Amino acid sequence: MQLLGVFASTALLALLGPTYVGAAKKPQINKKAFDSLPKSYFYFEDSPVILSLEDQSKIVWRSDDDGATWKSIEKIPVEKVLDIYPHPFDKKKAYVLTLGREHFVTSDQGKSWQKFETEWPPSLQRNPLSHHATKHNYVLYTGMKCIQDEVWRDKFFCEEKTWYTKDGFDSDPKELMEKDKKTHGCMFARSTPYFDKGSESSVLCIVNGAKPGAENWVLLVADDLSGPWKEPALDGFKEFSGVTGLASVKKFIVAAAKSAGTDEMSLFVSDDADNWDRAEFPSSHGGLKQGAYTILESTKHSLQVDVLTTWTLNPIGALFTSNSNGTYFTKNIDHTNRNIHGNVDFEQVANIQGIVLVNIVDNAEEVLKGNGNDRITKKIKSQISFDGGHTFKDLKTDKDDKLHVHSVTDARNGGRVFSSPAPGILLAVGNTGKYLSDYEHGDVYVSDDAGLTWSKTDLKGPHMYEFGDSGSILVAVADKTKTDKLRYSLNHGKVWESVDLDVELQVAALTTVPDSTAKKFTMIALGKDGKNYIFSFNFDGVLDRQCKQDDDGKKSDYEKWYARLDEKGNPDCLMGHKQFFYRRKKDADCFVNAEYKDPVPEEENCPCIDEDYECDFEFAAKDGEGKCELIGKLKVPEGACKKEGDTFKGSSGYRLIPGNTCTKGIKKDEEKEWHCDKGVKPPSSGKIKSVSKTFDDAGGFMEYYYLMPGSDASGSDEAKMLYADFLQTIVMRTDENKIYITHDQGAIWDIPKELKGQQINAIYPHPYNNDIVFFTTPSKKFFYSIDRGQTIQEGQGPDPPTRRDDIPLALRFHPTRSDYMIWISDRDCGVPSSKACHAAAYYTNDRGRTWRILSPYVKNCAWVHSKVLVNTPEKLIFCERYAKDERPSDANPIKLVASDDFFKTETTHFEKIIGFATMEEFIVAAVVKDELSLKLDASVDGKIFAEAHFPHNFQVDKQQAYTLLDSVTHAIFVHVTVNPMRGSEYGAILKSNSNGTSYVLSLSDVNRNEAGFVDFEKMQGLEGVAIVNVVVNVDETNKGGKKKLKSKITHNDGGAWNYLPPPEKDVDGKSYDCNVKDLEKCSLNLHGYTERKDPRHTFSSGSAVGVLVGVGNVGEYLTSKSDGNTYITRDGGVTWKEIRKGSYMWEYGDQGSIILIVDEDDPTDIVYYTLDEGETWNEYKFGDKMHVTDITTIPSDTSRKFLLWGNPVGKGGKAITVQIDFTGLTDKQCQLPEDPNDKDSDFVPWEPQHPNLDAEHACLFGHNVQYYRKKTDRLCYVGPKGHEPIESKKCPCGKHDFECDFNYERGNDGRCHLVSGLEKPDHKESCAKNQSLIEWYEPTGYRKIPLTKCVGGMELDKGKVKPCRGHEKEFNERHGPSGWAIFFGIIFALTVSGAIGWYVWNRWTGKFGAIRLGEDSSGEQSPLVRYPIIVISAVIAVAVAIPAIIQLAVEWVASKLSRPKRFTTRGSFARGNYAVVNDDDGELLGSDEDDEV
Repeated sequence: MQLLGVFASTALLALLGPTYVGAAKKPQINKKAFDSLPKSYFYFEDSPVILSLEDQSKIVWRSDDDGATWKSIEKIPVEKVLDIYPHPFDKKKAYVLTLGREHFVTSDQGKSWQKFETEWPPSLQRNPLSHHATKHNYVLYTGMKCIQDEVWRDKFFCEEKTWYTKDGFDSDPKELMEKDKKTHGCMFARSTPYFDKGSESSVLCIVNGAKPGAENWVLLVADDLSGPWKEPALDGFKEFSGVTGLASVKKFIVAAAKSAGTDEMSLFVSDDADNWDRAEFPSSHGGLKQGAYTILESTKHSLQVDVLTTWTLNPIGALFTSNSNGTYFTKNIDHTNRNIHGNVDFEQVANIQGIVLVNIVDNAEEVLKGNGNDRITKKIKSQISFDGGHTFKDLKTDKDDKLHVHSVTDARNGGRVFSSPAPGILLAVGNTGKYLSDYEHGDVYVSDDAGLTWSKTDLKGPHMYEFGDSGSILVAVADKTKTDKLRYSLNHGKVWESVDLDVELQVAALTTVPDSTAKKFTMIALGKDGKNYIFSFNFDGVLDRQCKQDDDGKKSDYEKWYARLDEKGNPDCLMGHKQFFYRRKKDADCFVNAEYKDPVPEEENCPCIDEDYECDFEFAAKDGEGKCELIGKLKVPEGACKKEGDTFKGSSGYRLIPGNTCTKGIKKDEEKEWHCDKGVKPPSSGKIKSVSKTFDDAGGFMEYYYLMPGSDASGSDEAKMLYADFLQTIVMRTDENKIYITHDQGAIWDIPKELKGQQINAIYPHPYNNDIVFFTTPSKKFFYSIDRGQTIQEGQGPDPPTRRDDIPLALRFHPTRSDYMIWISDRDCGVPSSKACHAAAYYTNDRGRTWRILSPYVKNCAWVHSKVLVNTPEKLIFCERYAKDERPSDANPIKLVASDDFFKTETTHFEKIIGFATMEEFIVAAVVKDELSLKLDASVDGKIFAEAHFPHNFQVDKQQAYTLLDSVTHAIFVHVTVNPMRGSEYGAILKSNSNGTSYVLSLSDVNRNEAGFVDFEKMQGLEGVAIVNVVVNVDETNKGGKKKLKSKITHNDGGAWNYLPPPEKDVDGKSYDCNVKDLEKCSLNLHGYTERKDPRHTFSSGSAVGVLVGVGNVGEYLTSKSDGNTYITRDGGVTWKEIRKGSYMWEYGDQGSIILIVDEDDPTDIVYYTLDEGETWNEYKFGDKMHVTDITTIPSDTSRKFLLWGNPVGKGGKAITVQIDFTGLTDKQCQLPEDPNDKDSDFVPWEPQHPNLDAEHACLFGHNVQYYRKKTDRLCYVGPKGHEPIESKKCPCGKHDFECDFNYERGNDGRCHLVSGLEKPDHKESCAKNQSLIEWYEPTGYRKIPLTKCVGGMELDKGKVKPCRGHEKEFNERHGPSGWAIFFGIIFALTVSGAIGWYVWNRWTGKFGAIRLGEDSSGEQSPLVRYPIIVISAVIAVAVAIPAIIQLAVEWVASKLSRPKRFTTRGSFARGNYAVVNDDDGELLGSDEDDEV
């Protein structure tokens, strides 16, 4: 038994104790005192050599005689020793790693040590060493470097890199990956002796992805340490992000992946490191959760996984076993006992196949209903299986009493709990009775028939125990109490002798060699005298004779012991064979004396019987009958089920238990014929289906949300997309405050039994974890679900949630800690007019089990830390709090206060603000500057704020407004109101620099409404495209005239704005009444955000790249919406097409391969759809006419199911939903071959172009990007997983890669000019901010857009170069030319200056100075516009676009469909989110979910 533990200790002087030699026939005892107990302690395998690392002194000790004597290793300095590490496959190697760069290795079991050096200290986040199972000198070393944060001094940022050696560190290790490639865990494919496929030198690493955050980490594999590296196809996709863990288990490699927006995990399994399969669990199971599954000790035939099924504070699990290739799992047993550390009461008996001991929780339902209350005592029972976990039975004593034993969760010693390689001999601490008692009340039981029966020993109370001499010797010492006795037995625990230890002590560990074949043991203990001891027990002289094998069984000291006997005592089959050992007889007076030779079992195969089979994947045994019945859907073979009525060959429902070796006999696993409706992919009917649901008890819908799994959550794409109905959940609240839930995307709706009769006044989906949703009531009581509504639990808040109009959200969720919440309640409000009534904020870190006060008299509180604001402390909270603990008034302003310790201490950032918000990487506050104006301050770290500088003439009066529009591009877009007059509102759009403090003008006269919303919208998924409506009659509007609006579009993120080009003809083929070539008089104008009936809907979808739908008209100005028609573009707004007369709502499905539109004005029973991006349209009649109020699908727009919401015609006071299902149209999934230009590809690469540039110079953001879109003539479905865009090339920098610098503005000539009366920005300030800079450039009027990826080309932002103070020498070395360089430079300049001057004059006149406003160039952007921020006299709104396909986080509005009337939210399905709150007092209000990422 190997011991690698950590022991607490008290520092004492080392003292060598006297050697005690027992009487004859007693073991010899030696002991030595140490300053402290060991931190690490292990035997070299098959040897008497032990290494021990003292915990406090860090001295490394060595014993070469099983612990009898010890010597310290002088060569190793003790100051920085981290730990000692045995080589897992080389019996002579070990390593001592320090906290520095110098380390030590031994190749002779510690006799000698060699020093080696590494570039970085070892990682503290994982085992820094990874070994090859057969090439023992091949080692991977992971180092870590940590940097202290300059702002938050108690915060460190750490990164890891990996090096390798092929010679066991004889030479310096080499960097594994290319320069500066950070790793998050690397391993050899052959990390176990059982892994024997693939390249012998294959290595795997988890590395950073294209974007920051663990949800973007990817897996790379190389066939050799020198590369090349490739990304394997996980689940059929080469670009698979979110890989967070790697493990080697017997013959399998397991990779764990996490999806953003959920705790769900996926497991991928490979047996060659190249080909991977998703591990699939039964559809009746909710899937794996992050930190909630444990890969158990598995066999070489299958994987065994225990999955958490309850709250982590009082955990219970379920045990699953895979098939032989590790991909399909079936459930073995429910309600397994776990602890909070993920340890599971599970052990396979060593050396005997198929015997498993588990502990189960008998009162699991009570624990589940206890809301994670760890005060509910689990009632634990022990069970054993003799068929690999297929069936379980109670443990029984020789008196037929039920026995319950303490297992892994109570483990007191290292290694296995019950067994060792000693054949069939088990020891345990436990008790008889109904349930398992406390460990302190247990006694020691023994079994010598592999757990079939147990006998109580005369060892009273709990003991630590060990096995020696292949089971001939059992050793025990009292645990949890002081003792001076060692107990041992030489007859399988029947009789126990005792030996005096000469000192009273408390044992910490008892161990021996790993294979339990030696007759020597060691014990680590703390003596009553305060000394720390290591004891050595030597049984060599206890028995004189060596056991002998004799063919005559009666004379032999060995017996032929079968692992299992039947009721008649005859050898029985176990796992398809009879397994037997030759082991020493119980009462033989001899020792085996076969040190380091493991007992080897022999086998005889048996005929197959019923017990050799278990239920196959998606089957379960019917209660009481044992017959396996289908509970899910079967996988359909390729080519089967092409038409209705077809059948296919599938599983019989049974499989041979993995590892079972039976032959002949009965055959239960032969495939049988199944109807295709039992398959996971039934044949397509070629038809669209619809299902309606009328709600007789509702007149309308108040709010509804999709609760969807992450893109990489467990389950196949087919299951997730079509048939895993529990994954497709919608929760909805009616106008009667009733909650309905559907798990099949709207076909069947039910009221959860827990919520029947409850008055629910709000639904709060967790914005960062799609599995969690809360339901609040008018009282303290709330309900919640952590499994997307499958189960509902009840909780209690501190006070009733606030219902104040100026506080839109009562619950705030932490972006990275799912159980952390803020609850804002109404306090002391028994009488509404009470002067003591106020809003108070509370917090919980255990999902509402306990609540603590944060602060009274608040207006808003929010978490600040997020996956984007990583520089902020995890517990950082900002609150808007009144200066005095009294009701709001003009004399009681709002302060901005912050705390990172739940307001035990706090910091006041501003004494008087209107409000604050978090936007991506910025925290923005609107601060009252004086009685007439405000100022905007921004922070990127939550500690230091800097004032925003607007362009000249932008003085923000207190009666005006800001609208913060966007911040995903490392800059803030803000709309500043210029005319606040009611009905005449408009303003200018400004863009900040990268720290949110310096702003330049992008576009003037942009329309907004009275509530503060702005006609500004970015095209989702496509870089740089945005549409606005501008007021073209500003002079008239300023005098009170009606606004005239025209639509404009930008293709370079605000650098240039143009009118929308109209179609040549209308949908009927007729010409328009104006000249479509004259855009001033005849352009396409679209109704924007400020006019939408439902502000959730945006023009575009992040999954339908380049496609945009809108309602408007062709003409000089935007006309009434009732006169509007519906238009579409397929090329990002370059060209447009009219698709329908009249005003229609629209929705995208299957990543834009389906677009659905429906009349939004008149009752209808028809929807129109296109399968070719608007080229042709078809109609579908879904049933009776209804007033459609909304049309929705899942947030990612990847489903083929849509939902209409509204009211049926002629049925007053009722509401209705209609699900329209396109999955029957085709069952063929679109394919993208390795070569995207392959004629068989169902996709075509599409590259967006700037309409004003030729193809050669049409780069956007300094690069060309290709997107894959389904070919319009292919009848196939795309599915839930998209294909990442490809950067085809980087481009030279051009003028569109620059924008005007601060204090500059674009003139009529297109160039950036210094504003009259203003000074140039001081660029040498950059030297002071960054001491490492050598030089700075004088301002030119231009600055480079932060996100452009251009290389070379123009350098419009670089004026005359100047040295930074103190770096003149380096500057001169860099720029000082030689004499020859000066000579040739002059000659060259004279030769070409004239030609260049002429060229510039003719080609570039008036073309400098285009402003380009940056957007994130990291791939597709989901259309999610974010949050209300700041408004003066009305509100400030926020619109933010975030990544769509692989989101960093998903806030609660991302998945919602509608919001209550108390406020409005945009972008409910991962499109855009744009929220507003009105305030009669004219103050800026808190944002909707300000703890945004």
